[in-house]
Amino acid sequence: MGKIAFLFPGQGSQSVGMGRAIAEHDERAARLFAQADEVLGYALSRLCFEGPEEELRLTANTQPAILTTSMAIYTVFADAGIEPDYVAGHSLGEYSALTAAGALDFADAVATVHRRGLFMEEAVPAGQGAMSAVMGLEREALDAVCREVTREGHVVVAANYNCPGQIVISGHRDAVEEAGEKAKAAGARRVIPLAVSGPFHSPLMQPAAERLKDVLDAITVRDARVPVVANVSASPIQDADEIRRSLVEQVASPVLWEDSVRWMLNQGVDTFVEIGPGNVLTGLVRKVEREVTAVSVQDVETLQAAVDTLRK
Repeated sequence: MGKIAFLFPGQGSQSVGMGRAIAEHDERAARLFAQADEVLGYALSRLCFEGPEEELRLTANTQPAILTTSMAIYTVFADAGIEPDYVAGHSLGEYSALTAAGALDFADAVATVHRRGLFMEEAVPAGQGAMSAVMGLEREALDAVCREVTREGHVVVAANYNCPGQIVISGHRDAVEEAGEKAKAAGARRVIPLAVSGPFHSPLMQPAAERLKDVLDAITVRDARVPVVANVSASPIQDADEIRRSLVEQVASPVLWEDSVRWMLNQGVDTFVEIGPGNVLTGLVRKVEREVTAVSVQDVETLQAAVDTLRK
């Protein structure tokens, strides 16, 4: 019998209208949105359901918006009685995974990721940092390019190892641009600048990590019910203290997503269920391994389709 992993998306999966159908369909999902509004002191639900998009895209709004939408969908999906063997989330999505695994209370998670977003926005002055997706270059070659370009005040690192042939780099704007040019010269197929507000998952985020530590120290973190495959190590964690350390380290460290998926495959996972807005992670899983079941649960229709697939 194969194993199941639940995956939770990160920033970039947001879209205006997300969560609306599930909140209209299910009272508990609607209550989660109302609870998020209360915790944050503003109408996050309206931002999710109606926009405007430019406000939803602000990191401090995007992060609680995606977490709330993911958990609203998860709450309804969990009724189907399908239990995961592992959970994992991409960057911000790790908070959704930890909430689903019982390590974090929903209200604490919403408040924490809102502040995490603020800290990340404030860590580097606007315009000084950048991120780009590098397509079609091997990990070792891109790592070498980043080492070659990096010097004092001119830092670029691999931030997201997403799947074979797709790695995101992050750092000072000039360094990211220079690394992009060198990556193309080294054989990269394309380099795509990302529309983000900061150089996430780079050493430039260390001030945000330090501020986040104080927030995490002040909330209750429990041992996770199921193993959570951590971004920073691509290995399972369940211990509360280890979860805290991992979340702090995650802010300024690369997301080892491809490694995480491979680890789960090696444990016998053959079914991946992405729970939340969008289907980015479903696509990344298929690029790592085509011969697995990968489905996304985004709304009422895809939820039922996923349940039917998993019960076959």
